[in-house]
Amino acid sequence: MQHPILVIGHRHGIGRAIAEQLCHAGQTVLGVSREAVDYQHSHLTSLTSSAEDLTAEHLPEALSGVVYAPGSINLKPFKSLKPADFLADFEVNALGAARILQLAEKALKAGQGSVLLFSTVAVSQGMPFHASIAMAKGAVEGLTRSLAAEWAPHVRVNCIAPSLTDTPLAAKLLGNEARAAAAAERHPLKRVGTVADIAEIACTLLRSTWISGEVMGVNGGMGRLRTA
Repeated sequence: MQHPILVIGHRHGIGRAIAEQLCHAGQTVLGVSREAVDYQHSHLTSLTSSAEDLTAEHLPEALSGVVYAPGSINLKPFKSLKPADFLADFEVNALGAARILQLAEKALKAGQGSVLLFSTVAVSQGMPFHASIAMAKGAVEGLTRSLAAEWAPHVRVNCIAPSLTDTPLAAKLLGNEARAAAAAERHPLKRVGTVADIAEIACTLLRSTWISGEVMGVNGGMGRLRTA
């Protein structure tokens, strides 16, 4: 991939793992995060900015890809959710992705690029207390398929739907041995996913020239298998 790949949210978690794996493979990465990152690489250029403040002037003329990694985990009983909760999840997950892709459309088409977005296994499976995040991520899946059709054949657009992954965002849900063990037990493969698991598939989707419009489950079998 000869042009830079834009990674939004490259400071930690899945976004960082993807940025690092791309850099180690020799890919130029333009990373954007609200706070300064604590790592460097010769192939990485980091911008400290919110996604909302990013402008076309920050982008190169052509991009080989865009990764939108910001997310949220806002798990509450449905009756406890306020309009502000729904709006906050939609803002971070769906509207934020749409804004970045509108900004990057010209550069993506110039570079015949690839887009990677993130959903959740909770969209397809239905899980208690996930109403707000599942609504927001469901919108991301719709955006994935719509743009894959609209931008074909020049730009590919795909999405990964992980289950609970060991990231700083999930720290409260995996904060002690009992919680971590329970989370692992819910997966058919009996462990919690890692950022390396996600980054491996992410980089494959970014490189592929024959996959578009797909929502790929990377969730230890949780999306398809029933083993108990």
